[in-house]
Amino acid sequence: MRVKRLPRTGGVLILAALALAGCGDPAPEAALPPIQVAVMTLAPSRADLTEDLPGRVAAVRIAEIRPQVSGIVQRRLFEQGAEIRAGAPLFQINPAPFKADADMAAAALQRAEAALARARIQTQRLEPLVQADAISRQTYDDAVSQRDQAAADVAQARATLARRKLDLKFATVDAPISGRIDQALITEGALVAPTDSNPMARIQQVDQVYVDVRQPASSLETVREALASSQAAKTSGLPVTVLRSNGTPYDVRGRILFSGINVDSGTGDVLLRVLVDNPKRDLLPGMFVRARVPRASYDDALMVPQQAVVRLGGKAKVWVVGEGDLAWSVPVELGELIDRRYRIQTGLVAGQRIVVEGLDRLLDGTAVAPRTWQPSKTAAR
Repeated sequence: MRVKRLPRTGGVLILAALALAGCGDPAPEAALPPIQVAVMTLAPSRADLTEDLPGRVAAVRIAEIRPQVSGIVQRRLFEQGAEIRAGAPLFQINPAPFKADADMAAAALQRAEAALARARIQTQRLEPLVQADAISRQTYDDAVSQRDQAAADVAQARATLARRKLDLKFATVDAPISGRIDQALITEGALVAPTDSNPMARIQQVDQVYVDVRQPASSLETVREALASSQAAKTSGLPVTVLRSNGTPYDVRGRILFSGINVDSGTGDVLLRVLVDNPKRDLLPGMFVRARVPRASYDDALMVPQQAVVRLGGKAKVWVVGEGDLAWSVPVELGELIDRRYRIQTGLVAGQRIVVEGLDRLLDGTAVAPRTWQPSKTAAR
């Protein structure tokens, strides 16, 4: 059997055709879908920078009840732990000795007044006689001197009576201030004196209390600036929130009165005194609380969530969604961190859309499918 050979030229044409068919353009690949991201639009808002500092509650006024006269305590006239008004009777000291002294002083005053009346009458009788030279001038001068001495005796007796009456009044020990009284430190039948080292009781004014907090001296300048601006605005002072141990605030209002002038050499702290209205008596002297002290306030701050800030090359950046829904990284300068949000000092402007979620796969110029970011309940708190 004989095989026919193809012409050489025909084989070349077939190879050329196959080569041309293999050199054709490849099929186009499918385009990647845009990345799903959550964005928020920047808007200026007010931001208050605060700091929580430990503090201790102290009474505005403390009065130690002490006797002003010596004697035996007959009765206690108050309920321990009650609210006391200024001038309310607290203890009754046996008044009998002081009443007797007052009666004696009253009798001495009557005797002195009678002597004065007699001396005046005597002087009046001698006056026309001395003018008529019926008696010597010495006799009249002696009568005038006795009259004046009798007047001095009356003044002395009157002062003695006033003192004895005051001692009788002091036999009832009154409250010098209004406030809450502690337990009685003495009982009926006890002998008390003004020189006693221990008081009879204590009264503490707690309708307003002080909260003394300590802060580093390095941060004192910001507090002074805030106090100065508050006084310039004619406000009632720099407001302070008092917190419980679990972080919830008390239903009270406080304001900073002043800062201490001495720095603790051991800790480097200074004292801040906060005056707090305490109508419900929630705060008691000696309690440890936390005071939320303002540091700074910004009226038009641009705040971004903490998770929207990334660190690239040691610099803080934020992904911004621009025209055509393309994402671009923008370097920013960060300010304070307030409630898990950074204050942006420079780099962003109001109205820009920034990426909050889904930024881990972004590159400059990446197409994104933005949706509105909804903060979680934890972030909202």
